[in-house]
Amino acid sequence: MATRNILVIEDEDDILELVTFHLKLDGYSTSIAATGEDGLRLLRTTPPDLVILDRMLPGIDGLEICRIIKQDAATRHIPVVMLTAKSEEIDVITGLELGADDYITKPFSPRILLARVRAVLRRQNTPSPEEKTAYQIQNLTIHPGRYTVAVDGAPVELTLTEFHILQLLSQRPGWVFSRYQIVDAIRGEDYIVTERSVDVHIVGLRKKLGDAGQFIETVRGVGYRFKE
Repeated sequence: MATRNILVIEDEDDILELVTFHLKLDGYSTSIAATGEDGLRLLRTTPPDLVILDRMLPGIDGLEICRIIKQDAATRHIPVVMLTAKSEEIDVITGLELGADDYITKPFSPRILLARVRAVLRRQNTPSPEEKTAYQIQNLTIHPGRYTVAVDGAPVELTLTEFHILQLLSQRPGWVFSRYQIVDAIRGEDYIVTERSVDVHIVGLRKKLGDAGQFIETVRGVGYRFKE
């Protein structure tokens, strides 16, 4: 397997050195940028397999970079892991709403960072054999192998997290998942989450699915399920 390349956009030299050192130790190649503008240039000239993105950057900040990546059809498939000192609940929610695939706060453990990177890459690129075939539920078509969703034949653009939530719920219709079960299934047990962040993803998912959003039901006081 070819070496995965990770683009690190970080303006603090000590953090940049720490992150790239551990990534290289874990077998990844790295590209680096100290500003959002330089990061976007690298992203477009040499697309990486994943981006580790600081939120507080000179010039274009990390949130805007994330927005640009996820709104561009050429780059939206590239996972983004935000690495930032801003750890308030609203900061995490904002990053997730913009399409970030994970959100890690400083100070951080390099081992946890590497575990998150591996998990995000694994979710994106290695669906199990039984998950590769497209399946249809009324007017909703889901293709796990291609990470595509369509409603009445029209493609729907979802973030990677929204896709995994939809896949999780739709593969077990009628089964109720708590918010923490959803997070454990798509991100792992070490992921710090609030109920609000799961709700944000569900709201966004329903909105993008249009009429098909009604298939995702809220079970008050418990969590969510896909309608049987």
